[in-house]
Amino acid sequence: MKLSIYHFMNVSRWRCAPIILSMTTLLIGIDIQYALAAGSLEASDSKPNVLLLMFDDMRFDTFSYRGGPVDTPNIDALANESTRFDNAMTTTGLCSPSRAVLYTGRWGHKTGLDDNVELYSTRLAELDPEEGGLLQRAKDAGYLVGHVGKWHLGARGTEMRGAEIDLAHGHEPRERFSRVYTPYAKGPQIAGYYEGKLDKRGEKHEYYKTLEGTYEDTEAYKKVLAGKKMLKQMAKDERPFFGVVSFNQPHPAYRVPEPYASMFDPSTLELPSNHLVKRENKPLAQDGIWWPWHDVGHMTDTDWRKARSFYYGAIAMVDRIVGELIRTAKSEGIYDDLHIVLLGDQGSMLGEHTLYDKGPYAYDELMRMPLLIRYPNMAPKVINRQVSMIDIAPTLAEVMGLADDGDVDGHSLTSLMSKGDVAEKGKADVSLYAYEWYNGSWFGIRAVRTPEYKFVWNPGDNRDEFYDLKADPGEVTNQIKNKQYKKQIAYMVRLLMDELARVQDPSLKKLTYHAKSYL
Repeated sequence: MKLSIYHFMNVSRWRCAPIILSMTTLLIGIDIQYALAAGSLEASDSKPNVLLLMFDDMRFDTFSYRGGPVDTPNIDALANESTRFDNAMTTTGLCSPSRAVLYTGRWGHKTGLDDNVELYSTRLAELDPEEGGLLQRAKDAGYLVGHVGKWHLGARGTEMRGAEIDLAHGHEPRERFSRVYTPYAKGPQIAGYYEGKLDKRGEKHEYYKTLEGTYEDTEAYKKVLAGKKMLKQMAKDERPFFGVVSFNQPHPAYRVPEPYASMFDPSTLELPSNHLVKRENKPLAQDGIWWPWHDVGHMTDTDWRKARSFYYGAIAMVDRIVGELIRTAKSEGIYDDLHIVLLGDQGSMLGEHTLYDKGPYAYDELMRMPLLIRYPNMAPKVINRQVSMIDIAPTLAEVMGLADDGDVDGHSLTSLMSKGDVAEKGKADVSLYAYEWYNGSWFGIRAVRTPEYKFVWNPGDNRDEFYDLKADPGEVTNQIKNKQYKKQIAYMVRLLMDELARVQDPSLKKLTYHAKSYL
Protein backbone atom coordinates (compact mmCIF):
# COMPACT_ATOMS: atom_id res chain seq x y z
CA MET A 1 0.00 0.00 0.00
CA LYS A 2 1.42 3.34 -1.09
CA LEU A 3 1.42 5.96 1.65
CA SER A 4 2.74 9.49 1.79
CA ILE A 5 5.12 10.80 4.45
CA TYR A 6 2.22 12.55 6.14
CA HIS A 7 0.83 9.22 7.35
CA PHE A 8 3.89 8.88 9.57
CA MET A 9 4.32 12.35 11.01
CA ASN A 10 2.57 11.64 14.30
CA VAL A 11 4.83 9.84 16.76
CA SER A 12 2.01 7.54 17.82
CA ARG A 13 2.21 6.00 14.35
CA TRP A 14 5.96 5.22 14.42
CA ARG A 15 7.69 2.01 15.38
CA CYS A 16 11.38 1.42 15.63
CA ALA A 17 13.23 0.10 12.59
CA PRO A 18 15.85 -2.67 12.82
CA ILE A 19 18.68 -0.21 13.22
CA ILE A 20 19.18 1.56 16.54
CA LEU A 21 18.95 5.36 16.70
CA SER A 22 20.80 6.91 19.60
CA MET A 23 18.90 9.04 22.08
CA THR A 24 21.38 11.80 21.43
CA THR A 25 20.37 11.92 17.78
CA LEU A 26 16.73 11.93 18.68
CA LEU A 27 17.17 14.71 21.21
CA ILE A 28 18.98 17.02 18.84
CA GLY A 29 16.39 16.24 16.18
CA ILE A 30 16.44 14.33 12.96
CA ASP A 31 15.18 15.12 9.52
CA ILE A 32 12.12 12.90 9.18
CA GLN A 33 12.10 12.79 5.40
CA TYR A 34 15.79 11.79 5.35
CA ALA A 35 15.18 9.12 7.96
CA LEU A 36 12.31 7.64 6.01
CA ALA A 37 14.25 7.68 2.75
CA ALA A 38 17.16 5.93 4.46
CA GLY A 39 14.88 3.27 5.91
CA SER A 40 15.58 4.25 9.52
CA LEU A 41 11.87 4.62 10.27
CA GLU A 42 9.11 2.34 9.03
CA ALA A 43 5.39 2.88 8.88
CA SER A 44 3.19 1.18 11.42
CA ASP A 45 0.13 -0.76 10.42
CA SER A 46 -2.04 1.98 11.90
CA LYS A 47 -4.46 3.83 9.67
CA PRO A 48 -5.62 7.40 10.15
CA ASN A 49 -8.91 8.26 11.79
CA VAL A 50 -11.12 10.45 9.61
CA LEU A 51 -14.12 12.62 10.50
CA LEU A 52 -16.20 14.23 7.76
CA LEU A 53 -18.48 17.12 8.77
CA MET A 54 -20.98 18.05 6.08
CA PHE A 55 -23.51 20.88 6.04
CA ASP A 56 -26.34 21.28 3.59
CA ASP A 57 -26.49 24.25 1.19
CA MET A 58 -23.72 26.09 3.08
CA ARG A 59 -22.18 28.97 1.19
CA PHE A 60 -18.48 29.70 1.01
CA ASP A 61 -18.53 33.39 1.90
CA THR A 62 -20.14 33.94 5.30
CA PHE A 63 -17.46 32.78 7.78
CA SER A 64 -15.27 35.24 9.60
CA TYR A 65 -12.11 33.44 8.41
CA ARG A 66 -13.22 34.45 4.89
CA GLY A 67 -14.02 38.01 5.95
CA GLY A 68 -17.72 37.19 6.05
CA PRO A 69 -20.42 38.73 8.25
CA VAL A 70 -20.79 35.85 10.76
CA ASP A 71 -18.42 35.41 13.69
CA THR A 72 -17.37 31.75 13.47
CA PRO A 73 -14.58 31.21 16.03
CA ASN A 74 -14.77 27.40 16.04
CA ILE A 75 -14.66 27.05 12.26
CA ASP A 76 -11.94 29.71 12.15
CA ALA A 77 -9.86 27.70 14.62
CA LEU A 78 -10.25 24.60 12.46
CA ALA A 79 -9.33 26.63 9.37
CA ASN A 80 -6.16 27.78 11.11
CA GLU A 81 -5.12 24.12 11.49
CA SER A 82 -6.19 23.05 8.01
CA THR A 83 -5.58 23.42 4.34
CA ARG A 84 -8.13 25.96 3.19
CA PHE A 85 -9.42 25.42 -0.31
CA ASP A 86 -10.78 28.89 -0.92
CA ASN A 87 -11.90 28.12 -4.48
CA ALA A 88 -13.60 24.77 -3.99
CA MET A 89 -16.49 23.99 -6.36
CA THR A 90 -19.30 21.52 -6.10
CA THR A 91 -20.12 19.36 -9.13
CA THR A 92 -23.89 19.94 -9.10
CA GLY A 93 -25.87 22.49 -7.13
CA LEU A 94 -28.28 19.81 -5.94
CA CYS A 95 -28.15 17.60 -2.83
CA SER A 96 -28.19 14.00 -4.07
CA PRO A 97 -25.92 14.35 -7.13
CA SER A 98 -23.27 16.27 -5.22
CA ARG A 99 -23.30 13.71 -2.40
CA ALA A 100 -23.04 10.80 -4.84
CA VAL A 101 -19.94 12.44 -6.31
CA LEU A 102 -18.49 13.03 -2.84
CA TYR A 103 -18.65 9.35 -1.92
CA THR A 104 -17.82 7.78 -5.30
CA GLY A 105 -15.49 10.25 -7.05
CA ARG A 106 -17.45 9.66 -10.27
CA TRP A 107 -19.83 11.78 -12.31
CA GLY A 108 -23.51 10.95 -12.47
CA HIS A 109 -23.34 9.67 -16.04
CA LYS A 110 -21.22 6.82 -14.64
CA THR A 111 -23.04 6.11 -11.37
CA GLY A 112 -26.55 6.80 -12.67
CA LEU A 113 -27.18 9.28 -9.85
CA ASP A 114 -27.71 12.65 -11.55
CA ASP A 115 -30.88 13.90 -9.83
CA ASN A 116 -32.36 14.18 -6.37
CA VAL A 117 -33.83 11.02 -4.89
CA GLU A 118 -36.97 10.46 -2.79
CA LEU A 119 -38.61 13.77 -3.76
CA TYR A 120 -41.61 14.82 -5.84
CA SER A 121 -41.31 14.03 -9.59
CA THR A 122 -37.83 12.49 -9.44
CA ARG A 123 -37.25 9.24 -11.32
CA LEU A 124 -34.60 8.00 -8.86
CA ALA A 125 -34.93 6.24 -5.51
CA GLU A 126 -31.32 5.57 -4.55
CA LEU A 127 -27.68 5.40 -5.49
CA ASP A 128 -27.03 1.97 -6.97
CA PRO A 129 -25.99 -0.27 -4.03
CA GLU A 130 -23.16 -1.54 -6.24
CA GLU A 131 -21.66 1.93 -5.83
CA GLY A 132 -20.23 1.26 -2.40
CA GLY A 133 -18.22 4.45 -2.31
CA LEU A 134 -16.07 5.59 0.58
CA LEU A 135 -18.22 3.90 3.23
CA GLN A 136 -17.97 0.42 1.75
CA ARG A 137 -14.32 0.84 0.79
CA ALA A 138 -13.47 1.93 4.34
CA LYS A 139 -15.39 -1.00 5.78
CA ASP A 140 -13.53 -3.41 3.48
CA ALA A 141 -10.22 -1.89 4.61
CA GLY A 142 -10.94 -2.69 8.26
CA TYR A 143 -12.37 0.65 9.36
CA LEU A 144 -15.14 1.13 11.87
CA VAL A 145 -17.63 3.12 9.79
CA GLY A 146 -20.24 5.42 11.29
CA HIS A 147 -22.80 7.79 9.81
CA VAL A 148 -25.00 10.36 11.50
CA GLY A 149 -27.54 12.60 9.80
CA LYS A 150 -28.56 13.39 6.26
CA TRP A 151 -27.63 10.85 3.58
CA HIS A 152 -30.08 11.61 0.74
CA LEU A 153 -28.88 8.77 -1.47
CA GLY A 154 -31.59 6.24 -0.70
CA ALA A 155 -33.13 4.58 2.32
CA ARG A 156 -30.80 2.41 4.43
CA GLY A 157 -27.93 3.22 2.10
CA THR A 158 -25.42 3.72 4.90
CA GLU A 159 -26.29 0.38 6.48
CA MET A 160 -26.01 -1.42 3.14
CA ARG A 161 -22.52 0.05 2.77
CA GLY A 162 -21.22 -1.18 6.09
CA ALA A 163 -21.92 1.57 8.60
CA GLU A 164 -21.86 -0.19 11.97
CA ILE A 165 -22.84 2.99 13.77
CA ASP A 166 -25.97 4.51 12.23
CA LEU A 167 -27.47 6.83 14.80
CA ALA A 168 -29.59 9.49 13.13
CA HIS A 169 -31.09 10.32 9.81
CA GLY A 170 -32.09 13.26 7.69
CA HIS A 171 -35.41 13.31 5.94
CA GLU A 172 -34.99 10.05 4.03
CA PRO A 173 -37.43 7.23 4.77
CA ARG A 174 -36.39 4.05 6.57
CA GLU A 175 -37.81 1.72 3.91
CA ARG A 176 -36.39 1.41 0.42
CA PHE A 177 -38.52 2.54 -2.52
CA SER A 178 -41.01 4.38 -0.35
CA ARG A 179 -43.38 6.80 -2.05
CA VAL A 180 -41.72 10.16 -2.64
CA TYR A 181 -42.22 13.24 -0.52
CA THR A 182 -44.66 15.56 -2.29
CA PRO A 183 -45.02 19.22 -1.16
CA TYR A 184 -48.81 19.49 -1.27
CA ALA A 185 -49.00 21.94 1.63
CA LYS A 186 -46.40 24.34 0.31
CA GLY A 187 -48.33 25.61 -2.70
CA PRO A 188 -51.33 26.91 -0.73
CA GLN A 189 -49.04 28.34 1.92
CA ILE A 190 -47.14 30.40 -0.65
CA ALA A 191 -50.38 31.41 -2.37
CA GLY A 192 -51.43 32.76 1.00
CA TYR A 193 -48.37 35.00 1.14
CA TYR A 194 -49.67 36.77 -1.97
CA GLU A 195 -52.92 37.35 -0.08
CA GLY A 196 -51.10 38.81 2.92
CA LYS A 197 -51.48 35.72 5.09
CA LEU A 198 -48.40 35.37 7.25
CA ASP A 199 -47.26 32.65 9.59
CA LYS A 200 -46.60 32.91 13.33
CA ARG A 201 -44.72 36.05 14.39
CA GLY A 202 -45.55 37.62 11.02
CA GLU A 203 -42.95 35.42 9.30
CA LYS A 204 -42.91 33.49 6.04
CA HIS A 205 -41.98 30.03 7.22
CA GLU A 206 -41.12 28.73 3.76
CA TYR A 207 -38.26 31.26 3.78
CA TYR A 208 -37.48 32.12 7.41
CA LYS A 209 -38.82 30.97 10.75
CA THR A 210 -38.10 31.42 14.45
CA LEU A 211 -38.16 27.95 15.97
CA GLU A 212 -39.76 27.37 19.35
CA GLY A 213 -37.47 26.47 22.21
CA THR A 214 -33.70 26.69 22.26
CA TYR A 215 -30.71 25.26 20.43
CA GLU A 216 -31.05 22.08 22.49
CA ASP A 217 -34.58 21.56 21.11
CA THR A 218 -33.60 21.56 17.44
CA GLU A 219 -33.27 18.62 15.07
CA ALA A 220 -29.69 19.76 14.48
CA TYR A 221 -28.88 19.29 18.15
CA LYS A 222 -30.20 15.72 18.02
CA LYS A 223 -27.56 15.06 15.38
CA VAL A 224 -24.94 16.75 17.56
CA LEU A 225 -25.78 14.34 20.38
CA ALA A 226 -25.68 11.40 17.97
CA GLY A 227 -22.35 12.63 16.59
CA LYS A 228 -20.91 12.84 20.10
CA LYS A 229 -22.13 9.34 20.86
CA MET A 230 -20.53 8.06 17.67
CA LEU A 231 -17.20 9.69 18.49
CA LYS A 232 -17.24 8.19 21.99
CA GLN A 233 -17.92 4.73 20.58
CA MET A 234 -15.15 5.15 18.03
CA ALA A 235 -12.70 6.29 20.69
CA LYS A 236 -13.21 3.00 22.55
CA ASP A 237 -12.76 0.80 19.48
CA GLU A 238 -9.30 -0.44 18.53
CA ARG A 239 -10.01 -0.15 14.81
CA PRO A 240 -9.35 3.02 12.82
CA PHE A 241 -12.58 4.86 12.13
CA PHE A 242 -14.29 6.76 9.33
CA GLY A 243 -17.13 8.84 10.72
CA VAL A 244 -19.57 11.14 8.95
CA VAL A 245 -21.80 13.69 10.67
CA SER A 246 -24.10 15.31 8.12
CA PHE A 247 -26.50 18.13 8.95
CA ASN A 248 -29.58 19.51 7.20
CA GLN A 249 -28.61 22.97 8.42
CA PRO A 250 -28.41 25.57 6.96
CA HIS A 251 -30.65 24.31 4.09
CA PRO A 252 -33.65 26.55 3.34
CA ALA A 253 -36.08 27.38 4.67
CA TYR A 254 -33.85 29.15 7.17
CA ARG A 255 -35.20 28.09 10.55
CA VAL A 256 -33.40 28.77 13.82
CA PRO A 257 -34.31 29.40 17.47
CA GLU A 258 -33.31 32.40 19.52
CA PRO A 259 -30.80 33.90 19.94
CA TYR A 260 -29.89 33.06 16.32
CA ALA A 261 -33.18 34.31 14.83
CA SER A 262 -32.51 37.88 15.98
CA MET A 263 -28.71 37.80 15.96
CA PHE A 264 -28.49 39.93 12.80
CA ASP A 265 -30.46 43.10 12.15
CA PRO A 266 -32.07 42.72 8.70
CA SER A 267 -32.17 46.48 8.14
CA THR A 268 -28.39 46.88 8.43
CA LEU A 269 -27.21 43.93 6.34
CA GLU A 270 -24.75 44.66 3.56
CA LEU A 271 -26.20 43.28 0.33
CA PRO A 272 -24.20 42.13 -2.71
CA SER A 273 -24.27 44.07 -5.97
CA ASN A 274 -26.27 41.33 -7.71
CA HIS A 275 -28.97 41.25 -5.02
CA LEU A 276 -32.41 41.22 -6.67
CA VAL A 277 -30.98 42.23 -10.05
CA LYS A 278 -33.28 41.61 -12.97
CA ARG A 279 -32.29 38.58 -15.03
CA GLU A 280 -31.73 39.77 -18.58
CA ASN A 281 -30.49 37.62 -21.46
CA LYS A 282 -30.54 34.55 -19.23
CA PRO A 283 -31.79 31.01 -19.98
CA LEU A 284 -35.53 30.53 -19.56
CA ALA A 285 -35.09 27.80 -16.95
CA GLN A 286 -33.95 30.39 -14.42
CA ASP A 287 -37.52 31.73 -14.39
CA GLY A 288 -38.96 28.30 -13.52
CA ILE A 289 -40.63 27.33 -10.25
CA TRP A 290 -39.02 23.96 -9.70
CA TRP A 291 -40.03 23.80 -6.04
CA PRO A 292 -42.95 25.81 -4.59
CA TRP A 293 -40.77 28.25 -2.68
CA HIS A 294 -39.03 29.32 -5.91
CA ASP A 295 -42.13 31.48 -6.42
CA VAL A 296 -40.74 34.67 -4.88
CA GLY A 297 -42.95 37.35 -6.39
CA HIS A 298 -44.49 38.04 -2.96
CA MET A 299 -41.12 38.64 -1.28
CA THR A 300 -40.62 42.22 -0.07
CA ASP A 301 -37.27 43.85 0.57
CA THR A 302 -37.80 43.14 4.27
CA ASP A 303 -38.56 39.49 3.55
CA TRP A 304 -35.35 39.06 1.58
CA ARG A 305 -33.35 40.76 4.31
CA LYS A 306 -34.94 38.58 6.99
CA ALA A 307 -34.24 35.41 5.02
CA ARG A 308 -30.58 36.43 4.75
CA SER A 309 -30.37 37.34 8.44
CA PHE A 310 -31.83 33.97 9.42
CA TYR A 311 -29.31 32.23 7.16
CA TYR A 312 -26.51 34.10 8.94
CA GLY A 313 -28.02 32.99 12.25
CA ALA A 314 -27.98 29.41 10.97
CA ILE A 315 -24.26 29.74 10.19
CA ALA A 316 -23.62 30.97 13.73
CA MET A 317 -25.43 27.86 14.95
CA VAL A 318 -23.35 25.69 12.61
CA ASP A 319 -20.23 27.14 14.23
CA ARG A 320 -21.53 26.13 17.64
CA ILE A 321 -22.17 22.61 16.29
CA VAL A 322 -18.61 22.33 14.98
CA GLY A 323 -17.22 23.52 18.28
CA GLU A 324 -19.17 20.93 20.26
CA LEU A 325 -18.05 18.03 18.07
CA ILE A 326 -14.42 19.11 18.13
CA ARG A 327 -14.47 19.48 21.91
CA THR A 328 -15.85 15.96 22.17
CA ALA A 329 -13.05 14.63 19.97
CA LYS A 330 -10.54 16.40 22.22
CA SER A 331 -12.10 15.15 25.45
CA GLU A 332 -12.07 11.58 24.09
CA GLY A 333 -8.38 11.87 23.26
CA ILE A 334 -8.77 11.34 19.52
CA TYR A 335 -8.29 14.88 18.22
CA ASP A 336 -4.53 15.21 17.92
CA ASP A 337 -4.20 12.70 15.10
CA LEU A 338 -7.70 13.16 13.68
CA HIS A 339 -8.07 13.98 9.98
CA ILE A 340 -11.08 16.29 9.54
CA VAL A 341 -12.89 17.31 6.36
CA LEU A 342 -15.43 20.14 6.69
CA LEU A 343 -17.51 21.07 3.66
CA GLY A 344 -20.86 22.13 2.28
CA ASP A 345 -22.48 20.08 -0.45
CA GLN A 346 -23.16 23.27 -2.43
CA GLY A 347 -24.08 26.87 -1.86
CA SER A 348 -27.47 28.57 -1.88
CA MET A 349 -29.07 31.71 -3.32
CA LEU A 350 -30.10 34.44 -0.88
CA GLY A 351 -31.62 36.83 -3.40
CA GLU A 352 -28.73 37.12 -5.85
CA HIS A 353 -30.29 37.38 -9.33
CA THR A 354 -33.64 37.35 -7.44
CA LEU A 355 -33.22 33.64 -6.84
CA TYR A 356 -33.85 31.59 -3.69
CA ASP A 357 -32.54 28.15 -2.74
CA LYS A 358 -31.06 26.34 -5.78
CA GLY A 359 -31.95 25.46 -9.34
CA PRO A 360 -30.65 24.75 -12.84
CA TYR A 361 -27.92 27.37 -13.12
CA ALA A 362 -24.22 27.76 -12.41
CA TYR A 363 -23.86 30.99 -10.46
CA ASP A 364 -20.95 31.17 -8.03
CA GLU A 365 -23.24 31.55 -5.01
CA LEU A 366 -24.47 28.01 -5.74
CA MET A 367 -21.42 26.50 -7.41
CA ARG A 368 -18.83 27.40 -4.78
CA MET A 369 -18.59 25.62 -1.44
CA PRO A 370 -16.44 25.76 1.71
CA LEU A 371 -13.77 23.07 2.08
CA LEU A 372 -11.28 22.58 4.91
CA ILE A 373 -9.06 19.50 5.28
CA ARG A 374 -7.08 19.04 8.48
CA TYR A 375 -4.05 16.74 8.32
CA PRO A 376 -2.39 16.37 11.73
CA ASN A 377 1.10 17.88 11.78
CA MET A 378 0.82 19.27 8.27
CA ALA A 379 1.43 22.99 8.05
CA PRO A 380 -1.81 24.89 7.38
CA LYS A 381 -2.04 26.78 4.12
CA VAL A 382 -4.43 28.46 1.72
CA ILE A 383 -4.97 26.96 -1.73
CA ASN A 384 -6.24 29.39 -4.34
CA ARG A 385 -6.43 26.98 -7.25
CA GLN A 386 -9.85 25.61 -8.02
CA VAL A 387 -10.60 22.15 -6.68
CA SER A 388 -13.76 20.10 -6.89
CA MET A 389 -16.12 18.02 -4.79
CA ILE A 390 -15.09 15.14 -7.04
CA ASP A 391 -11.52 15.35 -5.69
CA ILE A 392 -12.48 14.43 -2.11
CA ALA A 393 -13.01 10.69 -2.70
CA PRO A 394 -9.57 10.10 -4.27
CA THR A 395 -7.98 12.27 -1.56
CA LEU A 396 -9.51 10.26 1.29
CA ALA A 397 -8.83 7.01 -0.53
CA GLU A 398 -5.13 7.89 -0.59
CA VAL A 399 -5.13 9.05 3.01
CA MET A 400 -6.92 5.94 4.25
CA GLY A 401 -5.18 3.45 1.98
CA LEU A 402 -8.41 2.24 0.35
CA ALA A 403 -8.48 -0.23 -2.51
CA ASP A 404 -9.55 1.03 -5.94
CA ASP A 405 -13.18 0.53 -6.90
CA GLY A 406 -13.10 1.61 -10.53
CA ASP A 407 -12.24 4.68 -12.52
CA VAL A 408 -12.15 8.00 -10.67
CA ASP A 409 -12.85 11.36 -12.30
CA GLY A 410 -11.23 13.53 -9.64
CA HIS A 411 -7.67 13.61 -8.40
CA SER A 412 -6.06 13.54 -4.97
CA LEU A 413 -5.44 16.89 -3.29
CA THR A 414 -2.53 15.69 -1.17
CA SER A 415 0.08 17.25 -3.45
CA LEU A 416 -1.57 20.67 -3.14
CA MET A 417 -1.83 20.19 0.61
CA SER A 418 1.86 19.36 0.82
CA LYS A 419 3.35 21.85 -1.64
CA GLY A 420 0.69 24.52 -2.08
CA ASP A 421 -0.50 26.05 -5.35
CA VAL A 422 2.93 25.55 -6.91
CA ALA A 423 2.22 21.80 -7.05
CA GLU A 424 0.00 22.34 -10.08
CA LYS A 425 1.81 25.25 -11.66
CA GLY A 426 1.43 25.19 -15.42
CA LYS A 427 -1.77 23.12 -15.38
CA ALA A 428 -5.07 24.60 -16.50
CA ASP A 429 -6.96 25.97 -13.50
CA VAL A 430 -10.42 24.74 -14.52
CA SER A 431 -13.45 23.33 -12.75
CA LEU A 432 -16.27 21.33 -14.36
CA TYR A 433 -19.90 21.63 -13.27
CA ALA A 434 -23.08 19.88 -14.40
CA TYR A 435 -26.81 20.19 -13.82
CA GLU A 436 -28.43 17.26 -15.58
CA TRP A 437 -31.79 17.05 -13.80
CA TYR A 438 -33.80 18.80 -11.11
CA ASN A 439 -36.45 16.53 -9.58
CA GLY A 440 -37.41 14.95 -12.90
CA SER A 441 -36.91 17.99 -15.13
CA TRP A 442 -34.05 17.70 -17.61
CA PHE A 443 -31.58 20.52 -18.35
CA GLY A 444 -28.27 18.89 -19.30
CA ILE A 445 -26.27 21.96 -18.26
CA ARG A 446 -22.47 21.77 -18.39
CA ALA A 447 -20.18 24.60 -17.29
CA VAL A 448 -16.49 25.30 -16.96
CA ARG A 449 -14.96 27.92 -14.71
CA THR A 450 -11.48 29.42 -14.63
CA PRO A 451 -10.45 32.23 -12.29
CA GLU A 452 -11.15 34.67 -15.13
CA TYR A 453 -14.17 33.33 -17.03
CA LYS A 454 -17.17 31.03 -16.93
CA PHE A 455 -18.91 29.36 -19.85
CA VAL A 456 -22.28 27.68 -19.34
CA TRP A 457 -23.68 25.41 -22.04
CA ASN A 458 -27.47 25.08 -21.90
CA PRO A 459 -28.39 22.32 -24.37
CA GLY A 460 -32.08 22.51 -23.41
CA ASP A 461 -32.15 26.17 -24.46
CA ASN A 462 -30.77 28.13 -27.41
CA ARG A 463 -29.02 30.61 -25.12
CA ASP A 464 -25.67 29.88 -23.49
CA GLU A 465 -23.83 32.05 -20.96
CA PHE A 466 -20.39 33.60 -20.74
CA TYR A 467 -19.21 35.73 -17.83
CA ASP A 468 -16.10 37.81 -17.30
CA LEU A 469 -15.55 37.05 -13.62
CA LYS A 470 -12.91 39.73 -13.13
CA ALA A 471 -15.00 42.57 -14.57
CA ASP A 472 -18.36 41.16 -13.45
CA PRO A 473 -17.95 38.89 -10.39
CA GLY A 474 -21.70 39.02 -9.78
CA GLU A 475 -22.33 37.39 -13.18
CA VAL A 476 -24.95 39.97 -14.06
CA THR A 477 -24.10 40.50 -17.74
CA ASN A 478 -24.17 37.55 -20.10
CA GLN A 479 -21.50 38.30 -22.73
CA ILE A 480 -22.20 35.29 -24.95
CA LYS A 481 -23.06 37.52 -27.95
CA ASN A 482 -20.31 40.07 -27.34
CA LYS A 483 -17.81 39.81 -30.23
CA GLN A 484 -15.09 41.33 -28.05
CA TYR A 485 -15.00 38.01 -26.17
CA LYS A 486 -14.93 35.74 -29.22
CA LYS A 487 -11.44 34.35 -28.49
CA GLN A 488 -12.14 33.89 -24.80
CA ILE A 489 -15.42 32.11 -25.48
CA ALA A 490 -13.74 29.79 -27.99
CA TYR A 491 -11.05 29.01 -25.41
CA MET A 492 -13.63 28.17 -22.74
CA VAL A 493 -15.64 26.01 -25.13
CA ARG A 494 -12.52 24.01 -25.94
CA LEU A 495 -11.83 23.62 -22.22
CA LEU A 496 -15.33 22.27 -21.74
CA MET A 497 -14.90 19.85 -24.64
CA ASP A 498 -11.60 18.67 -23.19
CA GLU A 499 -13.13 18.12 -19.75
CA LEU A 500 -16.11 16.21 -21.13
CA ALA A 501 -13.77 14.02 -23.16
CA ARG A 502 -11.59 13.40 -20.08
CA VAL A 503 -14.53 12.14 -18.00
CA GLN A 504 -16.18 10.33 -20.95
CA ASP A 505 -19.33 12.42 -20.74
CA PRO A 506 -21.77 11.30 -23.47
CA SER A 507 -23.03 14.88 -23.88
CA LEU A 508 -19.78 15.72 -25.67
CA LYS A 509 -21.23 14.58 -28.99
CA LYS A 510 -24.04 17.12 -28.80
CA LEU A 511 -21.69 19.87 -27.59
CA THR A 512 -19.45 19.22 -30.61
CA TYR A 513 -22.33 20.28 -32.85
CA HIS A 514 -23.42 23.22 -30.70
CA ALA A 515 -19.85 24.49 -30.38
CA LYS A 516 -19.38 25.11 -34.10
CA SER A 517 -20.76 28.63 -33.79
CA TYR A 518 -18.13 29.50 -31.18
CA LEU A 519 -14.99 28.00 -32.70
